[in-house]
Amino acid sequence: EDAGRAERFTLSQGQILLDYSKNRITGQTLELLIALAREAGLNQAIADMFSGEKINRTEKRAVLHTALRNTAKKPVMFEGKDVMPDVERVLNQIQSFCQQVRSGAWLGYTGKPIQHIINIGIGGSDLGPQMVVHALKPYWTDTLTPHFIANIDAADMQATLSDIDPETSLFIIASKTFTSTETMANALAIREWFLDAPGTRRQDIKKHFVAVSSASEKVETFGIAPANMFEFWEWVGGRYSLWSAIGLPIALMVGMAHFRELLAGAHKMDTHFRNAPFEQNMPVIMAMLGVWYRDFFDASSHAILPYDHNLRKLPAYLQQGDMESNGKSVTLDGEAVNYHTGPIIWGAVGANGQHAFYQLIHQGTQLIPADFIAPVESFYYASSVYGEHHAVLLSNCIAQSQALMYGREQQHVEQEFSDQPELIPHRSFAGNRPSNTLLIDKITPHNLGALIALYEHKTFVQGVIWNINSFDQWGVELGKRLSTEIELELKGERALRSHDASTEALIQHILEQQKQIQD
Repeated sequence: EDAGRAERFTLSQGQILLDYSKNRITGQTLELLIALAREAGLNQAIADMFSGEKINRTEKRAVLHTALRNTAKKPVMFEGKDVMPDVERVLNQIQSFCQQVRSGAWLGYTGKPIQHIINIGIGGSDLGPQMVVHALKPYWTDTLTPHFIANIDAADMQATLSDIDPETSLFIIASKTFTSTETMANALAIREWFLDAPGTRRQDIKKHFVAVSSASEKVETFGIAPANMFEFWEWVGGRYSLWSAIGLPIALMVGMAHFRELLAGAHKMDTHFRNAPFEQNMPVIMAMLGVWYRDFFDASSHAILPYDHNLRKLPAYLQQGDMESNGKSVTLDGEAVNYHTGPIIWGAVGANGQHAFYQLIHQGTQLIPADFIAPVESFYYASSVYGEHHAVLLSNCIAQSQALMYGREQQHVEQEFSDQPELIPHRSFAGNRPSNTLLIDKITPHNLGALIALYEHKTFVQGVIWNINSFDQWGVELGKRLSTEIELELKGERALRSHDASTEALIQHILEQQKQIQD
């Protein structure tokens, strides 16, 4: 009923428009949420992050992924040293390498050019580059095909190895410490597969394996030439690392010029986040709306709904970025929190999701805020074959957000189904389900960089409000340590030790079944 609501609750930054008018807010709500952000010290927290303060307190690290995309090249100081010369050195190294591979000048051990790029990493070393590579598929070179191996499950590796050959494959081992269990197990197995190929010698590893790491000695021991190690630093967190040399697969597939555009788009969003007043600050607005629903409406999850097939990896990427960051129950001061922190992040490509899980968002018993994300212009809609597809896609995106807002009032349903009163309760639903709509002019490298940075900063702001450390992830460490112990027992390299009843029974069952198989 408010004709001016959309205008008041819409922001534009670059080529991204955020319509947040379909939220359960008034002008006063927004004023109070902004006041909360100020009271929580958000201004100082933003300044501390960009200035290189060690805001990751538990690991005593700075959080300077923004320096990786500092295309203005202004000095960024860390412990008295400007980090930008090192950042630019690695970017130039990536550029030179990409030119060799993309031009066909980089040859494998039989003299053939590279045709397959295989990234071996896990977590941020996999989700980030994989998401961006797929999102920017219209920019791919036609001489290379990307592959990503993350899972320690041999089925993942076998599926890739069956599609490639050693002569034309380039493997990127992405691990900061070169000790990640899953990554190194896969890397060692693939090295063995490579050396088993006819005609290969150990020195040929240098032509087919490169590393993104900071562990130069381990990289060289593996057989990779020191010149083919691409460095990144302690102040680069894994889930914020696609802007670093971890983005090597991106640069190889779309070219260095487009990779630098990706960085530039993120830098533009950084500048907006750092300088815009909170009332017109896109990451701040989105973050505070998330806090509003998580802590005042008990909304336990948040849906990411991209209406673009090339963005199909985005929900999983944002899932890690948010849930690994803000899945915390202890404050920065070490006290237990007495309020909700990070929500469950989930979602899928919108048009497919409409026929899968949207029913729960519309009529389920839980309030689930949603972000609808869509490009205004498609790379494909100019085609006579696909001409009408994009209009259908966009109409579905807008209609779903409208339907979530409207619902179907019982009085209208009663009029429509007056002759079938038993259907009225089933056809009625309350509406007033909140959503944001993000319209992007086109999924270009620049705009994608801005979109990713928008969500990064949203997550950071929420961590500040909740007074938690968004940059550590100690919760996953215990499982890693316990798995090392159990692995030795499953391999028979150590006797079964005392565990809880459930764990011991599971290990015993596996050992007995494996013995039967061997017998």
